[in-house]
Amino acid sequence: MNISAKITGIKYNVNCTDDLTEVSFKDFNINSTPSCFLLSDKQYNYGISKWVSPKRTRSYPFERVYNSLNVP
Repeated sequence: MNISAKITGIKYNVNCTDDLTEVSFKDFNINSTPSCFLLSDKQYNYGISKWVSPKRTRSYPFERVYNSLNVP
């Protein structure tokens, strides 16, 4: 049996987010960036969320991912 689907029409509004710290691609160092930030080069912006603790602690990055959803 092969089941496939296409999900369309999902719209969301991001509420209660913090402004992201902007880091230029030229100065990018993953060890010194905040846990959620805006990585920018000359043409594009990328919302980045990183895992900040060992995976065994189960501190999932849901809030950081949510904060980066509204990056254009």
